Formats: sequence, structure tokens, C-alpha cells
Amino acid sequence: MTAYDLFIEPFADFGFMRRALVASVCLGLGSGPIGVFLMLRRMSLVGDAMSHAVLPGAAIGYLIAGSLSLTAMGLGGLVAGLSVALLSGFISRTTILQEDASFASFYLTSLALGVLIVSLRGSNIDLLHVLFGTILAIDNHALTLIGSIATFSILTLALIYRPLVVECLDPGFLRAVGGRGPLYHFLFLLLVVLNLVASFQALGTLMAVGLMMLPAAIAQLWSKSLPGMIVIAALSGIGASYLGLIASYQYSLASGPTIIITAALFYALSLFLSPAGYLKRLLPQPHLKA
Repeated sequence: MTAYDLFIEPFADFGFMRRALVASVCLGLGSGPIGVFLMLRRMSLVGDAMSHAVLPGAAIGYLIAGSLSLTAMGLGGLVAGLSVALLSGFISRTTILQEDASFASFYLTSLALGVLIVSLRGSNIDLLHVLFGTILAIDNHALTLIGSIATFSILTLALIYRPLVVECLDPGFLRAVGGRGPLYHFLFLLLVVLNLVASFQALGTLMAVGLMMLPAAIAQLWSKSLPGMIVIAALSGIGASYLGLIASYQYSLASGPTIIITAALFYALSLFLSPAGYLKRLLPQPHLKA
């Protein structure tokens, strides 16, 4: 088997593989930087909770459309995700509960409610599609939606980059100078939900957060600067998607889980080989450097 047969032929011969690759690249470009900011804000598990919060809205969209309509399910997921984010913030500010506790409560409720709604009128196959996604079944309409969300995310991040960084590191200072911190927090949550909706189309609700948090964790191990982390997160997400699609094609594996497993392998290698990894700790260091 030549290098062309292994790395290029699947995408040259099959349109569904090309669409899956383009969708994965868009997800890597949009979700990776969002994951970096989630990690900086110590909201990694909140992203996972919000990915499940999308499920009831997507399920209601499925029932209204009567089929796996990406438009209806995407709009329903967007409304449900934003509603959970706003309700969790409201509860954390009006009760003694912390925001992570509120998200955990909504996460469990949303997951159970979404599965229940889909099971009312759908089949087991429909439920599997909603939970695990169908990246190889991405059509032109879904590809346009994913690409639009990635473009919007990149442009919005570029516009609110500086105040968002300040809001992550010192929200008290931003409040003191009248920097409208709550507005940037809401815009950031909007970007999180939008990218989860885009990932949901390809990877399902259970793995939608995979291309958001694993590349961000990899980036944090390799870089100490925020711009470097953003670039590494995007590139590692794209690389994991490309190699995961190839592995799934060559070995007849499920594409979505294979992409996430590939990203997890990148993370495992980074734990040992990166400047902040275990290997450097095992090597002898110059005096007073430890």
C-alpha cells in the first residue's frame, strides 16, 4: 500500500469522506479555540454538561420535523443550550448553589429528558444517530451550517478577544472599569452552544465536546502563551480528525469515536513528550533548574 492509497485515495474517491473531512476541519478550527477559553475559565466539565443540555431541544426539533432534520434539531439544540446556560447562571446567583452544581443538575435532567423524547416516536437507530452522530452522512446543507458556525466563531472571538481574556483572568478588574463583563460572558456561552450544535451534527451529543476539550488540553501541555495554545488546539483537532477518518476507513471503524480516540492518543503522547510532560521530569536537570 502506497502513501497515496493510505492518506489521499479515500478522500479522492469518495464524496462522503471529503465532506466528513471538511466538516472535521471546520469543527477543529471553531471548537479548539473555544475549548482553550473553557479550560482557562475552569469550565471544562461545564462544556460537557452543556453538550448534553442540547439534547432535549434537538429531540423536540426531531419530533416537530418528524425526521432527522438538521435545521430543526440545530435550532432546538441552540435554544435548549442557551436556556440551560442562562438558567444555571440565574440559579447560581440567586441561591447558595455554585454554577457547576446547577450545570450538573441540568445535565442529568437534560440527558434523561432528551433520550425519553426521542424514544417516544423514534427508533433505536434514530436514538443512536442523535447520541453518537453520523459524520459520514454529512450532506451539503449540514456542511454549510457547520462552516457558517465555525466562521462566525472565529470572527466573534477575534472581535471580543481582548475583553474576553481580561474577563477570564480578572473579571473584577473588568467590572471596575465598566467593561461589560456579563455581556462577554454571554457571548462566550453563545459560542460554546453554537459549536456544540455544530459538533452534535457530526459527533452526537455524547461526544460533541470531544473536539473542544481534548485539543485544548493538548495545547496547554505544549504552549504557555494563549495565541500558541489557540493555534495548537486548532491544529491538533484537525490532525486528529484527518487521521481518525483514515483509520476508520482503513479498518472499518465507527468514524466519530475513532476521531475522539485519535485525539485522546495525541493527548496521551503529549503527557509524556511535551515540555510540561512526564518525560522532562524524569530527565536530569541542571542545578537550581528543578
